[in-house]
Amino acid sequence: MDAKDILGLPKSTHPASQEKKSRPLKESQRKPDGISREVYALTGGVPPLMPAVEPLQLKKRPPTDEKITWQWLPFTSSARKDNLQLYHWVIVVNGIPPTGDYSFAKYNKSVDVVKYTDEEYEKHLTDDMWTKEETDQLFELCQQFDLRFIVIADRFSSSRTVEELKERYYKVSRSILIARAAAFPGNISEHPIVKEPYKFTQERDRKRALSMVLSQTKHQERKDYEVLAEAKRIAESHMAARNAKESELLVTFTMDSERAIVFGETLSPPSNSEFAPAMVAHSTSMAENASTLVSLRMLRVYLRTYALDQMIQAASSSAGLRTIKRVEQSLQELGVNLKPRVPTKAVCAQHLDLRKEILTLLNLQKQLQHKEAEGTSYHDGPYETPGTPKDRTFVPDSTSFGGEVLGDRVGKRDQKRKALGRAEAPSLPAQSKRPRKLRASDL
Repeated sequence: MDAKDILGLPKSTHPASQEKKSRPLKESQRKPDGISREVYALTGGVPPLMPAVEPLQLKKRPPTDEKITWQWLPFTSSARKDNLQLYHWVIVVNGIPPTGDYSFAKYNKSVDVVKYTDEEYEKHLTDDMWTKEETDQLFELCQQFDLRFIVIADRFSSSRTVEELKERYYKVSRSILIARAAAFPGNISEHPIVKEPYKFTQERDRKRALSMVLSQTKHQERKDYEVLAEAKRIAESHMAARNAKESELLVTFTMDSERAIVFGETLSPPSNSEFAPAMVAHSTSMAENASTLVSLRMLRVYLRTYALDQMIQAASSSAGLRTIKRVEQSLQELGVNLKPRVPTKAVCAQHLDLRKEILTLLNLQKQLQHKEAEGTSYHDGPYETPGTPKDRTFVPDSTSFGGEVLGDRVGKRDQKRKALGRAEAPSLPAQSKRPRKLRASDL
């Protein structure tokens, strides 16, 4: 008996149709070779994102014909001059020890210190502040400690500062190199010691300034920070004022150029009508150049080649594509690159000036051709007095040959024309009126 029999409940509360469905069995995946069970359980059989090492390489073993052992063997290093023999563990394959120099001897680098003879010292290196014994000791220590002047100053017999030791060493080396170059001609101008001589005063002042900075208190550092912040604020205010002034100048220049353009288009006399486009183009190009300079100064940091391209576009803005191609063709004929190979400030300025001069030359040639064509047309056509407007009506003088006043005659003629005009004008048709009805009083 169970609890259902005691309570009188049926043994099966669910119908037979709702029997538990058997869960599908998961397909068992076999663990690949070369991967541990823990790693496979963590990954779940998902392939890794990064390429894995092949199992064959993990279990790769050295060939059986090689016998590898570790042995405690002696060695010597070429970096040492005393032939000291030391011992270390090395890999020995088939009983054959490794040969050759010590593997770390290649990192032993030494400085080539200049050597001098007694004759060279007496002839080129004598100094009242230094004796020959002190100079010899200095060069021996420089050779021993590889120009580590802090250690050299500590080992030096007399009380000399590091700056004094450096000055003496580099001065002697420079003098020896120059003297030997005079005896045996050679190019030593690019040698570091000759090209950049040691500056004793500058090095001393640098260390003094560095010690002052390192010995500052917190209050002094805060005060210096406030001074630097104030200087930065003043510089930024000056920069903003200069930019505002440049913007005002640009606006004024643009307005003046627009006025010049309007004057050249509307108020220029006929005799200078050919030069008006040139004046307009010149003023426009100057306005473009000014705006380009202002935009470049707003960037503050830019490549010089980018600035050159912008200035070329501003200078050629008033010219057409054909004119720009002719300018480039002229540069190629002169053997000048379209873009400078070494874009220094002077080279870019000269290149831009050359382009402007070529553009001016082409404009002058165009104006010359226009003038020649105009002169040819005047020579072939009927003669006309220059400066006389074609649409002006000729008005004779007030007196005629017969002694009569022509003014009255002209006035009468105008009155007749006006009268004829009124007569010839079509009159409006009269509107037809309806007849009035008779009243009783009319009868």
